[in-house]
Amino acid sequence: MRTTKTFSIQFWADTRKASHGEALVYARITMDQKRLSVSLKRKVPIELWDGQNKRVLGNSSMAKQLNQYLDLAKSQLYQSYLELKAADKLLTTQMIKDYFMGEDKNSKTLGYLLDYHNQKIIGTLARGTIKNFKITEDYVRKFLKSNKLKDVYLSRLNYKFICDFESFLFQYYPEGHPRVMSQNTVMKHIQRLRKIIRLAYQLEWLDKDPFRRWKPTFEKTDREFLSENELANVASYEFTQERLERVRDLFLFSCYTGISYADLVNLTPNHIWLGNDSKKWIVTNRQKTNTRVKVPLMPTAATLLEKYADHPMSQVSGTLFPPITNERANLYLKDIAEACGITKNLTFHMARHTFATTVTLSNGMPIETVSKLLGHTKIATTQIYARILDKKVEEDMNKLQEVLQSKNTVSKQPTSNLKIIR
Repeated sequence: MRTTKTFSIQFWADTRKASHGEALVYARITMDQKRLSVSLKRKVPIELWDGQNKRVLGNSSMAKQLNQYLDLAKSQLYQSYLELKAADKLLTTQMIKDYFMGEDKNSKTLGYLLDYHNQKIIGTLARGTIKNFKITEDYVRKFLKSNKLKDVYLSRLNYKFICDFESFLFQYYPEGHPRVMSQNTVMKHIQRLRKIIRLAYQLEWLDKDPFRRWKPTFEKTDREFLSENELANVASYEFTQERLERVRDLFLFSCYTGISYADLVNLTPNHIWLGNDSKKWIVTNRQKTNTRVKVPLMPTAATLLEKYADHPMSQVSGTLFPPITNERANLYLKDIAEACGITKNLTFHMARHTFATTVTLSNGMPIETVSKLLGHTKIATTQIYARILDKKVEEDMNKLQEVLQSKNTVSKQPTSNLKIIR
């Protein structure tokens, strides 16, 4: 390590840029004949500044406080120099200034990083994604609070911090939920935290990535959907309660369009377009990914739109359907499932799965088309969503059987009429 020969600190007042008779006070740090001024963010009346002794004249309360602050600043600057030197670093005056001002990477905190990340994602990510990041951030702050911490330096983040946060999530009961988080939900939150922490690493606020040894462990889950018979039961059931009928209709509309709850409740007449085929289409952007989605309206979906065109709640809200919260809709779907004899955990998102499987893929629609209708950017995502029904698998196997039988028939034909060419 290069040895520092000289280090000194002096104070001066910038009288040339004085305003209203007051000048800003600076600390000039000099190391190896290299100088750098550090603003102390304090002002002194020009007539009270002693340029020779670098002090404030007089015994007033203001003079005493400012002189005490100068002593403190000098002590802290020198301490910054000693600590950086002890860290075996090639020192510069800028490094000492940053360390003193709290602007070096070692002074950055997790709270500061979360705020910085929030500013960066506004306008660049979809609203749904931003919402998810903020939920994760809220859990991080609750985790810190559970450990009686307001914040933590980024330099203190390590693999143990990640493991402790993971344990916290597994034991935490989210508000309004009867159970703790699932394995996959916990993994999603930690993945989001990893993206935030890696931003700090890329910005060189961290020397090491604390997530370098961490790997997510997801549980494989089958996406539930309604079979053809179950969908027919829901569609034909006559409800005596208007609220259940309304939620059933919203669910059916999603089953026949693949549009998610978040996008469905925000649909307005402006989202209905007339296509080149002279038929009505829904054209909207997915709230989750901001992907453009164009869905032709099948007769069942078009009928449901007409049913609620003059509904008082729709007219007040200006939407195609009467508004309802996702929580209340899912609550009513439990009653709908019970009435229709469905034992599956019926949720609004199951409508998208039903659209992908029962309504489209099982009826021969190419997966590329289904992917486009769902607003997916990758076919792989559609393959996760769409579980081909047993009926479709059986049909494909029957077709394969026919092909194999046909080949066997050809191979058994007599070959006596064939001649050998020499």
